Amino acid sequence: MIFINPKTDFAFKKIFGSEQSKDILISFLNGILYEGQPTIEDLEILNPYQAPRIRGIKDTYLDIKAKITGNKTVIIEMQVLNVEGFEKRILYNAAKAYSIQLNTGEGYNLLNPVIALTITDFEMFPDLEQFISRFILKERDYLVDYLVYDFELVFVELPKFNKHLEQLENVTEKWIYFLKNARRLQDIPTNMGEVPEIMKAFEIANQANFNRDELEDLEKREMFIHDQKNVITKALKQGMQQGIQKGEQQKAIEIAKELLDILDEEMISQKTGLSLEEVQKLKQEEE
Repeated sequence: MIFINPKTDFAFKKIFGSEQSKDILISFLNGILYEGQPTIEDLEILNPYQAPRIRGIKDTYLDIKAKITGNKTVIIEMQVLNVEGFEKRILYNAAKAYSIQLNTGEGYNLLNPVIALTITDFEMFPDLEQFISRFILKERDYLVDYLVYDFELVFVELPKFNKHLEQLENVTEKWIYFLKNARRLQDIPTNMGEVPEIMKAFEIANQANFNRDELEDLEKREMFIHDQKNVITKALKQGMQQGIQKGEQQKAIEIAKELLDILDEEMISQKTGLSLEEVQKLKQEEE
């Protein structure tokens, strides 16, 4: 069998975001958010379009949006490319999902918690070793929780997960392995098939279930992602080659310029060794 890449937006929504996939999404969210415990018993898949309440506010689309047990809203994004401003977009979407719960005249006590789950195909937090990280509102110095536990940001960084098939210990690790490696597999591994929802996810991801137009669309999306990654790689290589003659500082500046429209400022700083202030100054000069 050949499986589609779950990391593309179309495939991710196809596998996890349809009414027929509710059991898959429940198992996935329990695995990622609740360490495999059956905390979520049922959910309602919502319209991922977040319409603004106020004219002029930016429209946003999510990969998946659902209401889960406890009247919590979960918004899910699968992100392959580290585009500029992505970290702010996560906050914007979470805040918007929280605020648009209320209609005019309704009290704030009606607001329910929001969990923003983001899966990335790149490292967002190089200083953290774990592949799943969770952020909540706390007092800065004493780390005391805020009075209401209504906001949680959960991140899954796929590059940090390096376990082999035979090393998988629980449903959490199996779901992450599925996301990262399904495209490379030719059959359903026995230990993965032990989880009925993962078995069903593999069946949905089987290329044999897609028509020619859908497969062509998937191929175009994968080619676009591949091309964008190559742009980043090429920019790095060209900058490195040119930098041999121009010196280390100039080399870093040239690389940074090539990446200004591709990566965010913090990532450029990490890649080139330039300070964040130097990258920001370069960006102002280019504008």
